Amino acid sequence: MPQTPIIPEYITVHLGPPDSNAQNVTLPFADYIKNVASSEIYPTWPESAIRANIYAQISFVLNRVYTEYYRSRGYNFDITNDISRDQSFVYGRDVFESISQIVDEIFNSYVRVQGTVEPLFTAYCDGAEVICEGLSQWGTVDLAEEGLSPLEILQYYYGDNIEIVSGVPVAGFVPSVPPVTLRLGSAGNEVQLLQRRLNRISTNYPAIPKIYPADGIFATSTEEAVKAFQEIFNLTPDGIVGNATWYSIQRVYAAVKRLSDLNSEGLTFAEINTEYAGALGPGDTGTGVLAIQYFLRYIANFVGTVQSVALDGDYGPATEAAVKSFQRTYGLTEDGIVGLVTFDTLYNVYRGLVDSLDLTYREGVTVPYPGVPLTEGSEGDDVRLLQNYLNYVARSYPSIPTVPVTGFFGPQTTAAVNAFQETFSLPGEPGVVGATTWYFLTSIYEDLYLGNIAAEGQYPGAAVGGGA
Repeated sequence: MPQTPIIPEYITVHLGPPDSNAQNVTLPFADYIKNVASSEIYPTWPESAIRANIYAQISFVLNRVYTEYYRSRGYNFDITNDISRDQSFVYGRDVFESISQIVDEIFNSYVRVQGTVEPLFTAYCDGAEVICEGLSQWGTVDLAEEGLSPLEILQYYYGDNIEIVSGVPVAGFVPSVPPVTLRLGSAGNEVQLLQRRLNRISTNYPAIPKIYPADGIFATSTEEAVKAFQEIFNLTPDGIVGNATWYSIQRVYAAVKRLSDLNSEGLTFAEINTEYAGALGPGDTGTGVLAIQYFLRYIANFVGTVQSVALDGDYGPATEAAVKSFQRTYGLTEDGIVGLVTFDTLYNVYRGLVDSLDLTYREGVTVPYPGVPLTEGSEGDDVRLLQNYLNYVARSYPSIPTVPVTGFFGPQTTAAVNAFQETFSLPGEPGVVGATTWYFLTSIYEDLYLGNIAAEGQYPGAAVGGGA
């Protein structure tokens, strides 16, 4: 599964039970929701009831997409129209105009339990012919007529601790499977995610040894855990994580966490993102605060109601005010504390902005932090950008070695990152490029490119350029 939910641009529906020889149809996500809503509810219902049902319908299918429920089982579709397991979808039907307008307004929203990441598996039934655990579609009409809002209706059925997440980025869905096979010697974020998944699975399957530490390095302990998993689930026990093993791990992990059940254990943001440093508030200092300031500063360039802030690593009154302005803008509790929910929203808004950019390297142009920490074993265009920036800075700072621009984060890139961090006395984990290191690297790069060559001894802590 991906790190955080997105609204897929398109969704593929299988027109029958999963194993049937039925047609697949691919259509825009919003059009799919309009079809489902027009097939399951009535446009004459009170608007609050219609909205509550549409939120539930969106969350149901997003849970299927996010957990890769069918994809991880080897199917080439995201959901079926088999009403015994999925939603009603009538291919080719007309949709109601009033429902269509509401879907256009809220299709990039979903329901989740506070403090968790995954879209809630919002089980529901019509409540007339079929009674089930979860939402009663006809029951929502009575609640709406009593004056309940859409959120209050959803809380009536799913609990007071649920919330509606709005403004979710829309993008092409990228499968969670890593672009390269993971094996002994691999390293990076995908390896750390793998280790965390296996450690949780091992709670239910004790024959799988725990991996300590879950540090993103594919060492012997990780290989042994992978082999044990493969033996239990009838895969070739070679200790190598290709597509089949990765998706099996994802499927079993979702099962033990009950992510596709109404009573899900829940997936916390801390379990999927190494950027989260725990709840931060006034008086805190360090790299976690710097990352928050970086995200706020970038978002403020595009969202006028969010205050900008200096990057000083100090959670003072200015940072608290900026956090409150962000919380106010995005309908969060305005307490000035960056807990899981606020950080999750902050991160999603930031990634939504960054994902729309062209990240191709062009000399003299800096781009914002890609949103995912880069470390040994990472690869792709983000690493290629990093290597270009390091090489340019190294022209003026001989203590930083140059590296081949390969797009692969190997030992040479690690050495260059370490040297850069040491040269400029940067805080944070050595050899890992998070938001703080990326910010200072691009700031110094920009200053150097513009001819403002740093004098000896002029390091961060003195004034450095604005950066991304």
